[in-house]
Amino acid sequence: MSSFPGVGDPLPDVALTLSDGSTIRPGDYAGQKLVLFFYPKDDTPGCTTENQDFSALAGDFAQAGTALLGISKDPPKKHLKFIEKYALAAPLASDAEADGLSDALGIWSEKSMYGRTYMGMVRSTYLVGADSRIARVWSPVKVKGHAADVLEAAKAL
Repeated sequence: MSSFPGVGDPLPDVALTLSDGSTIRPGDYAGQKLVLFFYPKDDTPGCTTENQDFSALAGDFAQAGTALLGISKDPPKKHLKFIEKYALAAPLASDAEADGLSDALGIWSEKSMYGRTYMGMVRSTYLVGADSRIARVWSPVKVKGHAADVLEAAKAL
């Protein structure tokens, strides 16, 4: 089994597409702390709550010198509608269909529901230090209180 990057390892610098269609890489955040929160799907109950919680704390993350980036496999246009519908403050990025950042981190994986097997995003959050190394990983994530926990960890970093 291949090993995926973990705490202390550099974050893979894989290109992502923002909701406006532009490209961004984790390396673009070098020199500042970064929270990447991966979630399964826009506009579903848990994912909406998670995005709203991170958005509500966006100012606190900024004060802690920490950028936020929400990531799913949804296309940029869907992200844009999701951001507008809920007035989300955290930018959202689309991970590549194949060989994306979630693949590199091992969190795009086989899931099972009602006896059906499919590929899906494991809800996970990565706190990355200013040195572009992974400082902390939460996976799988329980949404309630998660954004506040991540904020405390970011402040302590």
